[in-house]
Amino acid sequence: MKASTQLAALLAFACPAAFAQNSVTLYGRVDGGVQYLNHIATPSGGSTSSWTAEGGDWGTSMLGFKGSEDLGGGMSSVFDLETAFQVMNGTTGGGRLFSRRAYAGLADKRFGQIQAGRNLFIDSDGVWEFDPFVQQAFASASLVRGRNWQQTSNNVEYHSPVFYGFDVQGQYAFGNQADGFNRGAPGEFGRSDGIMLTYHSDLFDVRGIYDELRDVNGRMTNVFTSSREYFVGANVRVSSVKIQGAYTHLSAPDTPAGQADSADYYWLGATWDATHQFAVTAAAFYVHLNEGAGDASHDPGGHATMLVLGSTYHLSQRTFLYGTVAYLRNSSQSNFSLLANARDATGSANTNPLPGESQTGAYVGVMHVF
Repeated sequence: MKASTQLAALLAFACPAAFAQNSVTLYGRVDGGVQYLNHIATPSGGSTSSWTAEGGDWGTSMLGFKGSEDLGGGMSSVFDLETAFQVMNGTTGGGRLFSRRAYAGLADKRFGQIQAGRNLFIDSDGVWEFDPFVQQAFASASLVRGRNWQQTSNNVEYHSPVFYGFDVQGQYAFGNQADGFNRGAPGEFGRSDGIMLTYHSDLFDVRGIYDELRDVNGRMTNVFTSSREYFVGANVRVSSVKIQGAYTHLSAPDTPAGQADSADYYWLGATWDATHQFAVTAAAFYVHLNEGAGDASHDPGGHATMLVLGSTYHLSQRTFLYGTVAYLRNSSQSNFSLLANARDATGSANTNPLPGESQTGAYVGVMHVF
């Protein structure tokens, strides 16, 4: 390659704005703190407590690159590459270079945006905005064992423009397997899909979601890991207070006979912005599974209630301190944890209490956004 061509290529990489109306942004956040949990079941049938250094209790630490290029006529190309990471040990993305988002697409001011790649599953993208604790460690994902904060691969998505406050988002995740249209690759979900309708205004927001999340075999066999979801949520703003509530119905029609195959989930909470720097949030979460037996991976019929109180204090526009305390009460057969663990979680990933036992927890930390 000639020296002049090499120089041109280098300048195009380092300064793309000089050649076209490009925009590339580095963004992310870093979260670290300390966490306490009690009544953690042990293999011997007893209980223990834990004090741990934790990253991501208030929100997942992440690093991302996103950009766009103006193509003219109101159209632009877009991309987003984003990975989660753990500040306490430096690991990233569960073995993926970009664990949360990796997509490219086209955006048009008149017709909306279409994109393809990996992304948050549609309910994860839609639920957090209606969760008083914005999917912290003790929040809306806890009593559904993480069902509402998953990611899926092989997505094709569409985001409409906003019309009189309304917008629509649709997502379709291909299984990409030759041996079955609904099946997924090992370690992945099967074919999954969803649609979301939202109305935003100055006083309130309303959102409805319908989605189907299939397991690797292309079936909906577990209320909290592969199921059908109906969600409706609302935010109401009154002066310095935001009130948030939601209802979710989950069903898994392919659940083995005799086991609990549906659940109803509710929450209600409020955030008070006491000052420009200081805010307080309180919320209650309740889940009820219909009657049915359980096993190592399926929750039996039962219910659980979680009460959460938290606060944030901003040191600057980008850095804040946080603290959250929570109490969870299980019915006699349930063993939900304050953390969003699978029922059959093992080792350090398992913080579930014994069936029928309550759990108390707390965490404090610092978050920096860039």
